[in-house]
Parts: sequence; structure tokens; C-alpha cells
Amino acid sequence: MKIRKIAPNEDLASATTKKKGNRYKFAIIGIIFLSAAGFFGFKYFKPKTETVCLGTDTKIYDTYKEAVVLIKHRYGYFAKINGNEIPLTVQDAKEETIYGTGFFVDTNGNMITNRHVLQPWNASDEETEKVNTTIQNLRMKIASILTTDVAEDEYQSFIERNWTHASISYDEGGEEGDYEESSNESDSAGEEFVSSSEAETETDTSSTDIAASIPVKEYVSIDNIEVYVKTLDIEVALHDSNDEWLNCEVKKVSEDTNIDLGILQLANHITPGNVSHVINLDNAVDNDSSLAPGQKAIMVGYPLGMDLAQTDSGIKVQLYNGQISKESDGNKIQYSITSTHGASGAPVFNECGQLIAVNFSGVDQVQGINFGIVAKHINSL
Repeated sequence: MKIRKIAPNEDLASATTKKKGNRYKFAIIGIIFLSAAGFFGFKYFKPKTETVCLGTDTKIYDTYKEAVVLIKHRYGYFAKINGNEIPLTVQDAKEETIYGTGFFVDTNGNMITNRHVLQPWNASDEETEKVNTTIQNLRMKIASILTTDVAEDEYQSFIERNWTHASISYDEGGEEGDYEESSNESDSAGEEFVSSSEAETETDTSSTDIAASIPVKEYVSIDNIEVYVKTLDIEVALHDSNDEWLNCEVKKVSEDTNIDLGILQLANHITPGNVSHVINLDNAVDNDSSLAPGQKAIMVGYPLGMDLAQTDSGIKVQLYNGQISKESDGNKIQYSITSTHGASGAPVFNECGQLIAVNFSGVDQVQGINFGIVAKHINSL
């Protein structure tokens, strides 16, 4: 056995301390190495969760019915005048309510749906153009009646009272609202005639006096009037609920106009406890090239909104099935599922219950021609 000699100026306690320090260093290095190996091993070599095939439409429905929600979105027009925001409740700016479908994907209250359910005023180029025209007309009409002497806290009531006089054809100088008085010619028989010079003098004097007596009003400039559309409230109801609505907030929408997807989240950020199975995105079909015509497609959603959802025993989600009709183009896939308004945002599954798409559009004139955004795009959100 080899014996280590201790130098004359090195005592036994110092040697013992060094041995312990070395052991600590090796231990720390070992922990770091094992942690790094574990992290990269989990990240790059994590085994995939085994897919359990549900096999039947009924099992898919029973598994996910609580996770699929009915969305009610109420929105309207607002005006910001000189920095003061007011809701517009006039005839030309009625509030709207639409219904859609969404589904929970985690325990934090996050739901996937369509962008056009969350922003219906941007549902299509045609709808956007229509809304922009309405906004411009509302701005001009407000500018045609709102005068600068109206107090800011009276803007809304003043606009509502005077809306029938509003016009999209107005003069920036403030001439709109000055009305000509019609004159009825009376029978001049028996009246004393006057010379033309006397008549002109009296008319000129009278006109000057009337013009001077009419107060000149200044109108709020259209440049100080902003009109826009925004959400009044957005809520969801669960399957089997009795018309109970949960407040939500729009979290995000896709910036790609070809990807009609968005994220909605419950205001309390907690998925309800009775949702036993959220729709697992890790189990979704992310290779859309594997989706072939003839394969089964199953949708769980709320077509026609409350019209079909409401029953004597509460709100009920519905199941519809069909087949994939056409190969994916990388963004959307076509299937023969019966669908209509209200089913926008509904999940579409394969025969095993894996998410393959999010329903977003169809052909109104013909049933059985509908489209979904392929599931791989959800991760981009």
C-alpha cells in the first residue's frame, strides 16, 4: 500500500479538508452531467405516447363531449370622439351575436376555435369591405350632426336623438343641418302693388336680418371621429349545462389569413373539473399527407348554435360523420360531413379519435362539402 507523505508544513486536518473538497467537486460535476444527459435524452429521445384507438363514433363522442363548447360572441360598433369612447346603438350600427364551437386543449382554460369566430368582422374579404364601408358611413353621419357645443358626456344621447337627420353627404364647413324653408305662394288679388325697387330693397333687408339671426354652429371634425368594431362579451357553454355561460377572453388569432384558427381562454384560466378529457394535441395527426380520401372523419360540434343545442334537459353537443373527400393542400382538407353555421371551430377526428382538423367553412348551397384547417397548424399558435 502506498502511503502519502505529509509535508512538514502540512497538518493532518488540512489534508482531510482537501480530500472532502475533491469529493464534493466530483459529486457536483456528476450531478450536472446526469442532469444534462437526462434533459437532452428526454427532449430528443422521449418515447411517444402510445395511441389508444377509440374505435367507434360513440366512444369518441363519450370521451370528448365535455371538452367541446358552444361559443356565443356578442360584438358591436363603437365611436371614439375627441378621445372619448361611446357605444353606437343607432339603427345603422346594431350589435350582432354569432355562435361557434371550440374545444379545450389543456387544464388552463385554453380552447381552439376559428379566427372568424373570434373576429367575425374579418371573416372574409367581402365581410371586411362591408364593415369598412359601414365604419366610413358612420363617421360621416356623426360628423354631419355633432356640434362642438355638445358636452362630451352627452355625445351618445345627442347622436341617438338626432340620428334621423344624419347624412353621409355633408359639408366640412358645417352647412349640413341648415334646412331651407319652403314658401307657399298666396293669391295676390286685392293686394296693393309696390314698385320693383321698393320690393328689392325690402327683400334684401329682410334676408340680411334673417341671416344675421341664425346662429352659426361648428361641427366636430371627422378627423376627430374614429369608429371601429369590438367584442362586447364572449362566453362559452358546456355540454349538459343549463344555459350557464362562462366568460372568456380572446388570447390570440392566427396572423396568416389562410389559417383560420384562434385561441380563446376562460377568464379564470381554469378548465372546468367536469371536463374529464381535453383534446390532446400531442395525439393529433400532424402529418396531413397521411390523410387520404375515403378515410373516416367525425365532427363533434354545435351547428346552428342554440337552435339545435338547446333541449329540455340542457345544451347538447352533436356528432356528425363522413369521409375525407380530397387530399390536403397543406392548409385545409375537404370532407363529406354535414355542417353549417355554428360548427365553425369544431374538432374533426379520425376513426381512432385523433384530431385531424378544425372545421372552418363549407358550401351553403350543398350539404356534404365542408373544410377544416389541418391539425398541424395549431402548434404554430
